[in-house]
Amino acid sequence: MTDTANGQDGQQDPIKVMVVDDHPMWRDAVARDLAESGLDVVATAGDGDQAVRRAKAAAPDVLVLDLNLPAKPGVQVCKELVAHNPALRVLVLSASGEHADVLEAVKSGATGYLLKSASTEELLDAVRRTAVGDPVFTPGLAGLVLGEYRRLASDPGPAAPDADQPGAPQLTERETEVLRLVAKGLSYKQIAERLVISHRTVQNHVQNTLGKLQLHNRVELVRYAIERGLDDE
Repeated sequence: MTDTANGQDGQQDPIKVMVVDDHPMWRDAVARDLAESGLDVVATAGDGDQAVRRAKAAAPDVLVLDLNLPAKPGVQVCKELVAHNPALRVLVLSASGEHADVLEAVKSGATGYLLKSASTEELLDAVRRTAVGDPVFTPGLAGLVLGEYRRLASDPGPAAPDADQPGAPQLTERETEVLRLVAKGLSYKQIAERLVISHRTVQNHVQNTLGKLQLHNRVELVRYAIERGLDDE
C-alpha cells in the first residue's frame, strides 16, 4: 500500500477505497468526496452480504464501513474480510459513539473508528492514515481502545506462539523494537520518526512480525506485546 497523503509523488498509485453504507445518498456522497480528492473508489455496497462479495472481487486497500447494515452486521463483514485478506484496512464510519460498538469494531479487526459527524477533511485524512496502517479514532476514543487492549491482554485467550519456546519464530531486534512501540500506542508515523526509518519500513516490520507470530491484525499484535510486558519496557 502507498502513502499518498501529500499527493506529491505522481508515481504513486491512488489508494483503492470501497464504501459500505445502507443509505444510498450518504454512501454516494462519501464515495464522491473520496473520488474527487484523488482516491480510487473501486466499489460500493449497501448491505453486508453484498459488501463481502464485492470487497473480495475489488480488493480495496481501505474499506470505509458502516456498522448498521442489513443482511449481515458490519462487525461480521469486518471479521470475514480481514480473515480473507489480513492486509485489508477497515475504517468504521458510524453514527454510533457507543463504547460497546467501538470496542466490538476493534475486536473484529477494524483499524480505525470515525463518527459520521466528522468533516470531509477529517474523513480524507483518516482514510489516508488508515491505508498505511495507522490507528485512527475520533478524539476521545483512542484512550478507550488502548484500555481495551490492556483488558484483553489480562484475559485468558487463544495462546499466541511463545517466542521463548524451542522452534518458535524469532523476531529480530528491530522487529521487537517496533512491536514495543506499537504496544505503547504509537502510530506508524511516530514509530518511523522515533527510530529514524521510513514509514514503509515500519509497515514491513509489522507485517513480518504478524506473519512470524501467526497473528492477523493490530489488536492481536498489541495483545501479544502487552502479555509479554513489552509496553512497560
